Amino acid sequence: MAPRGSSADPKVTALRESRCLNPHPEQVTDEAFGAGDFFDARDMVQVKYEMVRRVTAGGAPVTAAAAAFGYSRPSYHQAAAALAGSGLEGLEPARPGPRGGHKLTGEIIAWAGQQLAADPALRAGRLAGPIAEQFGVRVHPRSIERALARRRGHSKSR
Repeated sequence: MAPRGSSADPKVTALRESRCLNPHPEQVTDEAFGAGDFFDARDMVQVKYEMVRRVTAGGAPVTAAAAAFGYSRPSYHQAAAALAGSGLEGLEPARPGPRGGHKLTGEIIAWAGQQLAADPALRAGRLAGPIAEQFGVRVHPRSIERALARRRGHSKSR
């Protein structure tokens, strides 16, 4: 078995892959996290949960609990709200960045489809400039191609 904290440690690998690896486990000074193997300062979800629990169930002041778990007061309040609203899943970091073609609205995709239907020699990637002129939105040519491919895939499955 790999030594605790090493990059070969399977728990570290799993925490890293799920984006739950605490970047600063050394800042967790709460006594429970130094006492044994159950509490793991590397597990960000566990640290945040225990921080919130220390205040809500243990009656600790927010400032003291946040400091003992390596977080700020605003971070405590964010964690408490996330836990109250979504349970433990709320403490997991959200996936970064937007999902899907957020700039390419249905209107823009429909317009692009009409342009391609009107001119069979036209390629989707060549619509980036006209889309910027028509709608004031700058998109990468490959994003247009992917969005149109997704649209074709949806219409074929219906």
